[in-house]
Amino acid sequence: MSLIVNIGRFLFAIPMVIFGVFHFVNTRTLQNVVPSFIPGQTFWVYLTGAALIAAGLSIIIKKQVQLTSNLLALMLLVFAFFVHFPLALEGDQLAASSFLKDIAIAGGALILGDYFKSN
Repeated sequence: MSLIVNIGRFLFAIPMVIFGVFHFVNTRTLQNVVPSFIPGQTFWVYLTGAALIAAGLSIIIKKQVQLTSNLLALMLLVFAFFVHFPLALEGDQLAASSFLKDIAIAGGALILGDYFKSN
């Protein structure tokens, strides 16, 4: 694996771990992002945080990277289209930025997963 790929892998994975930690540190704030029709907002914030941490660590240690990356992409696309996009349509600029961030990271995750499928 080239030096560039390793640097990219870490640059991708470390923010996932940090985003996950944010879910545990800023639980009250993030509860408000979970759609009101979904019960158990705190549970979902914690579960999402744990998933982000696990995904980042999996990518760092190179275990099940293809599966992890594909599941991470799926999770981010669900968030993008079912949480951020509806709010963006209502004019929420932060939600619009979050939508674009999530689809960009999902795209990167899919590329990473495909790379690890063949390597």
